[in-house]
Amino acid sequence: MRYSRLFGKTQREIPSDAETISHQLLLRSGMIAQLTAGVYSFMPLAWRSIQKIENIIRQEMNKSGCQELAMPVLQPVEIWQQSGREAPFGQTLFHLKDRKDRNLVLGPTHEEVITDLASRYIQSYRDLPQRLYQIQTKFRDEPRPRGGLIRVREFIMKDMYSFDASPEGLDESYQTMKQAYENVYRRCGLESMVIDADSGAIGGKASHEFMIVAESGEDSIIYCPKCNYAANAEKAVFKKKTLPKEPPKDLEEVATPGQKTISEVAAFLSLKPENTLKAVFYMADGKFVMAVIRGDLDINEIKLKNLLKCNDLRLAEDSEVKAAGIAAGFASPVGLKNSLTVADDSVENGSNFVAGANKDGFHLKNVNFGRDFKADKMADIALAAEGAACPFCDGTFASKRGVEVGHIFKLGTFLSERFGANFTDAEGISHPIIMGCYGMGVGRLLAAAIEQNHDEKGIIWPMPIAPYQIYICGLFLDNPAVSQAAEKIYTELEAQGVEVLFDDRELTAGVKFNDADLLGIPLRLTISPRNLDKGGVELKLRRNKESELVPLESIMERVITCIKSQSDL
Repeated sequence: MRYSRLFGKTQREIPSDAETISHQLLLRSGMIAQLTAGVYSFMPLAWRSIQKIENIIRQEMNKSGCQELAMPVLQPVEIWQQSGREAPFGQTLFHLKDRKDRNLVLGPTHEEVITDLASRYIQSYRDLPQRLYQIQTKFRDEPRPRGGLIRVREFIMKDMYSFDASPEGLDESYQTMKQAYENVYRRCGLESMVIDADSGAIGGKASHEFMIVAESGEDSIIYCPKCNYAANAEKAVFKKKTLPKEPPKDLEEVATPGQKTISEVAAFLSLKPENTLKAVFYMADGKFVMAVIRGDLDINEIKLKNLLKCNDLRLAEDSEVKAAGIAAGFASPVGLKNSLTVADDSVENGSNFVAGANKDGFHLKNVNFGRDFKADKMADIALAAEGAACPFCDGTFASKRGVEVGHIFKLGTFLSERFGANFTDAEGISHPIIMGCYGMGVGRLLAAAIEQNHDEKGIIWPMPIAPYQIYICGLFLDNPAVSQAAEKIYTELEAQGVEVLFDDRELTAGVKFNDADLLGIPLRLTISPRNLDKGGVELKLRRNKESELVPLESIMERVITCIKSQSDL
């Protein structure tokens, strides 16, 4: 491809609304173009990388015994009502009506559609197992699209669904897909981690996320270096600090003027945060909830939402707290009525806590769970953090940043039961099909690759998913010797099947070098009068600072060797 014919242009300035590295570089390199919030066009360079990622995914899916199909984007809302997932997805679903006033949604995922298909075409154990997948555009009305391709409203996803006759069969499908996902990321040249995850609105009994490790990632990965346990912060469990149990003392009200936060109260009363209780207020499907936890811990809102089994959970607004009769900053469940109280199990681990007195400027000393307050619900609702104790060994948690690029779930039978997707066993007895689902964001994987592979100059593409393998930089192309050498190398490389972007523009060396670094093509060949006078061309790997002069007669062999070595990373 000649750069002069390439559709799209690079930008020198960082777009003001682009926060993540991948968003900035995709826009600056001219690889994506925004149409509206959370909706992007893939320009030719990005689309070449997308196609390479899709090809790798297809190869690994097919190798794992999967069959590709295509399902409708338009889905009748009735199937979402039948599954019971319309409410959990809530406003994320794009709703529309056709000309006959029938209610439809744009598919954010296809569990309902594939289960309906399974109910029609799977009747016997002889029809199992089945593994079916597609690569298709999905739609989710995200409230806050951000990060370029990281969180969008229209996106490309590979979704696969497994159907088995037994839990053991599901385990085999699940492990096969787990391995296939790891193969995909490895073949894309990316460092990934598999971690325990929350199932969210998809549902199911177990799930894992796949993270591309990147310092600029939006997700927090909690892991134990000693035993290799890993989970996202929303799912991670940990050992909470054990506090000494003291005999309960009498309640004592103390003045704490202006001391509202845990750190302020602890400092004012010369206590440690773990000797206090924290109250946080939420609205769960419109109902006011007080969540109580030990002062050294934070609330995990995903765990809380799962415990309450609500569709919508958010922090209560000041007006809602006031309407509930709560003294913000001085609140506790002691003596509080007409409010649902949820407590973290840490409130049982300790005694004689300091908590709010439910009136401005005062706290209570010697608050004890059971004697002074009770909870409507109690569970682990604490957020894990770096430095916490691992529950599976004597190690201590560390953390990394990452971008989620895949999620797999053991769905079990709850969807097949609702859609009547059953099979008969060898004795003729009917059973619900046991399902799994496996998603992988293709555009998000592209963005994650950039989050993991970049420097201050631009993108550094891994060779397997780079839009082109070679960037030929011709300098002073009005010089016949340079022009002839560049054209000859370009033609011969393409004849060898090498993917080449030939910068044939009449621009300065500085502009061309800047664009080469920004676009991140793995290998650059610079053809100039000076290099030709030395009998060769300059070869430079984008990842390296050093370059080398390669004789003209050796260029083909050297380029092929470099491509192979970079492809095998």
